Amino acid sequence: MNSEKKCEVLCGKSNKPMTLSVKESRLVAERISEDYYVHLIADNLPVATRLELYSNRDGDDKKKEKDVQFEHGYRLGFTDVNKIYLHNHLSFILYYHREDLEEDQEHTYRVVRFEVIPQSIRLEDLKADEKSSCTLPEGTNSSPQEIDPTKENQLYFTYSVHWEESDIKWASRWDTYLTMSDVQIHWFSIINSVVVVFFLSGILSMIIIRTLRKDIANYNKEDDIEDTMEESGWKLVHGDVFRPPQYPMILSSLLGSGIQLFCMILIVIFVAMLGMLSPSSRGALMTTACFLFMFMGVFGGFSAGRLYRTLKGHRWKKGAFCTATLYPGVVFGICFILNCFIWGKHSSGAVPFPTMVALLCMWFGISLPLVYLGYYFGFRKQPYDNPVRTNQIPRQIPEQRWYMNRFVGILMAGILPFGAMFIELFFIFSAIWENQFYYLFGFLFLVFIILVVSCSQISIVMVYFQLCAEDYRWWWRNFLVSGGSAFYVLVYAIFYFVNKLDIVEFIPSLLYFGYTALMVLSFWLLTGTIGFYAAYMFVRKIYAAVKID
Repeated sequence: MNSEKKCEVLCGKSNKPMTLSVKESRLVAERISEDYYVHLIADNLPVATRLELYSNRDGDDKKKEKDVQFEHGYRLGFTDVNKIYLHNHLSFILYYHREDLEEDQEHTYRVVRFEVIPQSIRLEDLKADEKSSCTLPEGTNSSPQEIDPTKENQLYFTYSVHWEESDIKWASRWDTYLTMSDVQIHWFSIINSVVVVFFLSGILSMIIIRTLRKDIANYNKEDDIEDTMEESGWKLVHGDVFRPPQYPMILSSLLGSGIQLFCMILIVIFVAMLGMLSPSSRGALMTTACFLFMFMGVFGGFSAGRLYRTLKGHRWKKGAFCTATLYPGVVFGICFILNCFIWGKHSSGAVPFPTMVALLCMWFGISLPLVYLGYYFGFRKQPYDNPVRTNQIPRQIPEQRWYMNRFVGILMAGILPFGAMFIELFFIFSAIWENQFYYLFGFLFLVFIILVVSCSQISIVMVYFQLCAEDYRWWWRNFLVSGGSAFYVLVYAIFYFVNKLDIVEFIPSLLYFGYTALMVLSFWLLTGTIGFYAAYMFVRKIYAAVKID
């Protein structure tokens, strides 16, 4: 602590430089041309490279304001006119804060920032002595250290350490890493989304409520005009609207997983918004999400069991097993296959095998019993009471217009929720794939609420149109259509891959699309579940308001 180092030689003796073999040189050159970064940690702070950007573009130098941003890690090297150079000298700057204490106590130092200035200095310009210390060349007259991939390269790895006192307190030492340059864009996008969503919500609600009032008033008029007016619209299908769909077990299982996801995401975003999941404890967000998903199995099981009972299901044990294994099984399977590829590359980013086993044990030891418990109570509870009886014989469905096609429905229903959240999606993608911190959970919470509102409304509108077209098979269709925004997320992910990322290798591409598939699947389950429950409540409400003979 607090000891300055002017220039020290690492790796190898000071009078004998280190030699990179042809194979190593080729690998290093390859990594530099692929824009690899190096990440270091000191006192639990990640290293950052300071970037100074000038915000004013006027010719007057005095007015130029420096806009300081930090890049995580430092670049392994750089290329210039088809030559490859390696950063072999690191100047570390450690900022410390002195705690104020009483007179007779010793000062305690706290590290509050960790910066690096990477330099490339060729072997001839570095002078090393026997004590592993070295002298750096004066000024800017030194040449960078070139790496020739076709032959052996000799070089020194050196570093210097400089300590500076800082006014930053220990508690706010993460602020430099989390200061986003574009908070205004966030506010603009959030306000834009809120205005659009509430404007549309208002219009949709007014139209639906007015139309429904008119419908219900017409349907509830006395029978004196019955002969003159032929019945049409959603009242016609009252005898079939609650007819159980095909595959009720799979539907209730997927919806159970959706409820599990919904509870987990809500709690995680809320807790993160309160600042309890600090980025200084790495992996806290992922661990919390995993544990919460396991424990939310009770709610998932309960809602799935009750719905399964409502849909006239009998085999509750099989249904509970399906709920506990269908979605988690797909997720685990995809993750395991992707992890095998990462293992094959000997990457440090692979999940260790014991961790995989631990996750399996948690799934079958915590999640499965909890889902069974919830399912048991949900199945024993009174089913949802449907306001109208179902006829014995299903009525014939008239031929549907082209726009009632399922795929057209998905395209129409997905636009509004996706439009409300796509700017936030851009920031999340940047955080995951472009090596940045994401710490705007307050914004994310707002976006999540907007998403819930817009999904519910779109779903209600779609189910209303469908019932007006006398098509009563709304259960599965509504679940698929409400998750329509997931289709747009997939399209956006492909666009992002093509336009923003320079991934050329097979395995990174596979990882990108594997993880994207997981995101899209989870997002579809989440939005589909929100939409389904909104539509189910709506359908029960409108049929309860109509007098039926």
